[in-house]
Amino acid sequence: MTANPYVTGLSLLARRELSGVQLRQKLLHKGFQQDETASALKRLQQEGALDDNRTAAIHARQAALIKYRGPRRIVREIEAKGIARKIAAKAVSDLYDDLDVREILVQALNKRLTGQVRDRGEFRRLYNYLVRQGFDGYQVLEALRTRSDVTATQEDV
Repeated sequence: MTANPYVTGLSLLARRELSGVQLRQKLLHKGFQQDETASALKRLQQEGALDDNRTAAIHARQAALIKYRGPRRIVREIEAKGIARKIAAKAVSDLYDDLDVREILVQALNKRLTGQVRDRGEFRRLYNYLVRQGFDGYQVLEALRTRSDVTATQEDV
């Protein structure tokens, strides 16, 4: 029995959600030809098994609610999966229409901080960590100020 890229694609998608680019790479890596891979991808898209919009939305929700990532980082992660920036930005925008960025930011801060910020060095480290997680600097400063006796400005971080 010869392998079929369509069946292999379905099998891969049954395990986890993949973007079109990711699935193409996996099928080509498994030794399928370009033309048969392209027709399998087209069929999977037509049937709804392969949908970059759905993949972006799922990743955005998991990144925000489980990993406590900010909007900018989530967009970058979705783009890294081979999904267009426009689709990634829409998925994140739709997600944050339902969620409050500040609540996710507080959850991310709670992962690293149990009490109050003790000094400027810790304030700076937390600020940099949260900005790398994809949150806006002004929101991070606001959140850190509520958990700190240290007075810090944007220039201090």
